[in-house]
Amino acid sequence: MEVVGPRFGPDVWKPAQAGLIPQRSVPGARYPVFAARLPALLRAIGGDLVYASKPRPTSFGLGLLKRLVARRPLLLDIDDWELGFFYRSGAWGRLGRFLNLANPNGLPWTWLMERLVPLASGLTVASRFLEARFGGTLLPHVRDTELWAPGRFDAAAGRAALGAGNRRIVMFLGTARAYKGVEDLVAAVRLLGRADVVLALVGAGRRWAQGSEVIATDPIPFDDVPRYLAAADVVAVPQRATSDTVGQVPAKIFDALALARPVVSTRVSMIPEVLDGCGLVVPPGDPPALAAAIGRLLDDPALARELGARGRVRCEALYSFAAARARLFPLVERVAASGRP
Repeated sequence: MEVVGPRFGPDVWKPAQAGLIPQRSVPGARYPVFAARLPALLRAIGGDLVYASKPRPTSFGLGLLKRLVARRPLLLDIDDWELGFFYRSGAWGRLGRFLNLANPNGLPWTWLMERLVPLASGLTVASRFLEARFGGTLLPHVRDTELWAPGRFDAAAGRAALGAGNRRIVMFLGTARAYKGVEDLVAAVRLLGRADVVLALVGAGRRWAQGSEVIATDPIPFDDVPRYLAAADVVAVPQRATSDTVGQVPAKIFDALALARPVVSTRVSMIPEVLDGCGLVVPPGDPPALAAAIGRLLDDPALARELGARGRVRCEALYSFAAARARLFPLVERVAASGRP
């Protein structure tokens, strides 16, 4: 397997730079320059089967072209409702974005790709919302539970890397976009008002390091996530209820489940289903409720350990590589067989 596509920026996305999967890219650009680079991109796409990531012109669109010129079977994975990212801007903002024809991943081209989804040879989706909208095989985010196992990573080393001292750690992992509710989480930790608690925003960017109760790091490689996550006393995933999140299930929830870390999240998308019996779920956009749930786990270590252990069992059963193979491999074989010349 290898990853191929246009690169918009000086380098590959930082969390993926150190991965083991080979990556090849062609410099991205806006139209009409991007159209001139399509031949180079199509030549870079090899293999017996193309698996497009997201219904975007720079992925699914390239896959459709490759199938047309080389008869490659084409799978599509949808892990977000891409149009939802545009629709949050309201009617006038949406109109302005729809007129932006130069951006290869802009609203008009993304809208077109969504309507071409039925042309894929097979489809995987990451949430119930996406399953209802597009059909396909439900395949939530999964983790390598053999590699990401409790006890394999040193919590003390993670604490030292964060400089948390003896304080309890509430952790958020990932990019701090507005719909991820980081502002709600900062407010919740401040409502706790506890000198023995620190909020670690891992990967959010150091601009978030505000006051002694918040530690923030720059983006980290994906392979380093468990080294930090092992140090967390509570993992917080405070998704807001917006058009961005209606079809999204945050991948960091599955990171925490794999490492048996207790999770507090919000009632958004299928998060309550994922955390059923193994996490605490509160209303979105409610810092006091978020603070109360975090405080409950900090004050009750036995409950935190129990939820973490249940989460690990649930992850192994439903959100592991083994669980994914059972759904994905038959689909790959079927699509590969039907798509051969």
